Amino acid sequence: MSGQNPMDVAVVGGGVTGLTLAHLLDHQGMAVRVYEAQPHPGGAMRTSRAEGFLIEQGPNSAQDTTPLLHQLFAGLGIADQVEYASPAAKNRYVVRDGKLHAMPLGPPALLGTRLFSGWAKLRLLGEPFVRRSDPDQDEDLAHFVERRLGREFLDYAIDPFVSGVFAGLPEKLSVRSAFPRLWELEQRYGSLIKGAILGARERRKRQEQSKQSAQSFSFKEGLQTLIDALTRALGDKVHTGVPLRALRKTPEGFALEVADHPEAVRARAVVLTIPAHGYEQLEFSFDWAAARQALAQIYYPPVAVVFCGYYRNPLDRPLEGFGFLVPRRENRQILGSLWNSSLFSGRAPEGGLALTVFVGGSRQPEHALWPEEKLAAVVAGELKDLLSLPPPDHLALFRWPRAIPQYQVGHQRLIAAVEACEQQHPGLYLGGNFRGGISVADCVKSAYALADRVAGGLRAGGEPLAG
Repeated sequence: MSGQNPMDVAVVGGGVTGLTLAHLLDHQGMAVRVYEAQPHPGGAMRTSRAEGFLIEQGPNSAQDTTPLLHQLFAGLGIADQVEYASPAAKNRYVVRDGKLHAMPLGPPALLGTRLFSGWAKLRLLGEPFVRRSDPDQDEDLAHFVERRLGREFLDYAIDPFVSGVFAGLPEKLSVRSAFPRLWELEQRYGSLIKGAILGARERRKRQEQSKQSAQSFSFKEGLQTLIDALTRALGDKVHTGVPLRALRKTPEGFALEVADHPEAVRARAVVLTIPAHGYEQLEFSFDWAAARQALAQIYYPPVAVVFCGYYRNPLDRPLEGFGFLVPRRENRQILGSLWNSSLFSGRAPEGGLALTVFVGGSRQPEHALWPEEKLAAVVAGELKDLLSLPPPDHLALFRWPRAIPQYQVGHQRLIAAVEACEQQHPGLYLGGNFRGGISVADCVKSAYALADRVAGGLRAGGEPLAG
């Protein structure tokens, strides 16, 4: 854009955060462009079809935790394509002693379940009397849960849950950063049980749902529906296959050196929504060493996603439920399985079955990097042992060498360095799922908040916006 006025905002990174942000700014009349390094936008949110199966390569569903989702979908014209998970989704299972046990959905079910021992259930009665932690202490999730709920709930409830959400380890994750709602419940109410009851009233007033009670949803043609709709809305404002090489300051804002662009791209504001590890290759002409060092410490474990499809259900029963998770104490070689065809329509041919198995994560990172033949054999063996399933008719494998950012102990200190960088360099913003939450809904909420910050910052500059 040499010789022209700079655009208002350059967004680097075309995942759900970057695309949503660009769409919101574009809707406000700002001149905005998105630059994505990969040949397609959407990051890990990719959907494909093969032999009658709908296959999600990354996330398989999202949670309806905020009304901003519906606001976005309505504006994009895709509200009628939303599909909520079937009632069977409430059935979630955890492996114990080689068998699947349903997670209890309420006090009566908790009393009757064999997932937890009688002593573990009695231990819960003392939770309201456990003292709060020091609010200045960055406690890991494992110590937090064991202190409040006991070891057994850590092993057979929280550990598998963490592997399903973060592909992480509870003794590494910061409860305040990774699960801020739990930390807030303890600090505000002194008890998770009391806080869950009283906090539900406040969420209803805000028209929000907790992640534990929110409905899961996707779209009839998969989660990529959202990415496709955002990309269509932005049109030629989205540029793919053009990684950012360097960033420097100018009197008007910033200049971006982007691959395959002979001249620098100029913008009044720049929003970087790339993964934390994506900064390794970038060159900045200004001082941001503290932020670079902080971002380099955010760990992304590898995860392998193994899709297993059956043309006909080989079981003598329907497979109904969200899926199952595997606690570390079970010493198995997978993290868990999601039952796609039980959750949403059109995921398998009529009468067929579709499952997704996850391997690796922080628990067993080396497993995600196994050769394809070994991964396929291990997954088939686990499904045979746990569900009595034969090898699948259709198998698709996807590897994410750096999958999910881990909000480990000390994460707040790292984000503080990022915030200091933004304050030091007005007009520069850093976003993405290493900050503000990793879920689809978290990314959308972050994009809305970031849009307000960017627009406010540009208006405060005193120059008229394009459009």
